Amino acid sequence: MRISRTIPILLTAAITVAMTATTFASPAAAAVPGPNISLANVKAHLTQLQSIATANGGNRAHGQPGYLASVNWVRGRLDAVGYTTAVQSFSYGGATGYNLIADWPGGDTTNTVMVGSHLDSVTAGPGINDNGSGSAAILEVALEVARQGITPSRHLRFAWWGAEERGLIGSDFYVDSLSAAARANIEAYYNFDMVGSPNAGYFVYDGDNSDGTGAGPGPAGSAALEATLIEYFTSIGVPTEGTDFDGRSDYGPFIAAGIPAGGTFTGAEGRKTAAQATKWGGTSGTAFDVCYHRSCDTTANINDTALDRNADAIAYAVWNVAVSPPAPPATVYSDTFETATGWTTNPAGTDTATLGLWERGDPAATTSSGAKQLGTTVSGVNDLVTGRLAGASAGDYDVDGGTTTIQSPAITLPASGSLTLSFSWYLAHGSNSSSADSFSAAVVHSGGTTTLFTQAGAASNRNGAWATRTASLTPYAGQSVRILFRAVDASTASLVEAGVDDVRITQG
Repeated sequence: MRISRTIPILLTAAITVAMTATTFASPAAAAVPGPNISLANVKAHLTQLQSIATANGGNRAHGQPGYLASVNWVRGRLDAVGYTTAVQSFSYGGATGYNLIADWPGGDTTNTVMVGSHLDSVTAGPGINDNGSGSAAILEVALEVARQGITPSRHLRFAWWGAEERGLIGSDFYVDSLSAAARANIEAYYNFDMVGSPNAGYFVYDGDNSDGTGAGPGPAGSAALEATLIEYFTSIGVPTEGTDFDGRSDYGPFIAAGIPAGGTFTGAEGRKTAAQATKWGGTSGTAFDVCYHRSCDTTANINDTALDRNADAIAYAVWNVAVSPPAPPATVYSDTFETATGWTTNPAGTDTATLGLWERGDPAATTSSGAKQLGTTVSGVNDLVTGRLAGASAGDYDVDGGTTTIQSPAITLPASGSLTLSFSWYLAHGSNSSSADSFSAAVVHSGGTTTLFTQAGAASNRNGAWATRTASLTPYAGQSVRILFRAVDASTASLVEAGVDDVRITQG
């Protein structure tokens, strides 16, 4: 773990509303115990890292032969059990650095869970607690994944970072090297840096900012990652404390890119308080790791109990977030329009349409060069439709004269979790349409109205066909919101029909 800089990690301040969303298994649903990770095996890995340092000038630092030897040894263990490994090189301070990336086969690659630790030490010593402990622990978890031959529900990727002690250089290089799509595919990053401190504390990164100090919460989803780790420690009767996302370790580049993060930490140069000593044991007034960044950070500088507990916590998190099937999202709001629930037409009093106003009802089918108003709904017999009657011709009850809107009742969103709006919809128009015609969905929130989706018309025939659309409502967590649908006929003499069914908001 590097020494903290005064420059804070910049958390993502603006959230772009995405039209797709994935969700984490909620901690409340996590019921997979996870394997018991062998302490003896983890300590054997530490012994090997100590031997590598001893044979290479006493350290495993960036640019030194002991670091590359460490990378090669870890890679060899992973290659032997079926991981796909890659070594990513970068330059810093006149030396070549290396990241080791290991992917386990299977799982949804668009929903990847990463687990990482930095592998380098400072030049002063072998770095067995900082950070052989995290590196050895995640290695043994990775090997246990292979022993069990698991097929994860989410894709699982492990990483060992280089040049962390020089300023998060390796992890920063990795995140910067990813395409926008590749970044979006990483749904969670767990970081483990110093998990065997001799005067150990039990700290979990404060993803939800419940402590109310420092850098604030992590990106949306971080709270769930934190809760999963706390759930494990609670299950073994070990109290935890939050620790701030202060930018001291390799989660920094991930949260700066808007990727949810979490992890554990047993303390560095900070001193254990009397209250912490009462809670966890150990010595108050003494550093959590008196050998932090010193030559005495050897295999003798490890608290076996803390290392064992943290290795098992890592496995618990991996099994519950990446391996076990995600829990189905909880329903926050749902409307199939089979009964009246308080949707309001022309809520702002600004609509201009003279015909085809939104209403809830049983729609009649109309055709004109193909289906225009759909007489079938997605579920039940009713939907929201622009003028439910058919008339003598297709244009008798279509949208005419401008804009028609319809708005949901107030919906109170939960303050946490990933929130997703989904709905079925269609827009139909004739070849006399243009881009001035449209269908759109928006969310009305405390800061105004934000359009989530728009489908514009065109000078071509478009038949009605049900489709499904999703949008993230996570930026509005904790607010009272309303969902607003709009249909517009702003082209001269154009035929425009629209429908909506099965509106749902879920929390993951």
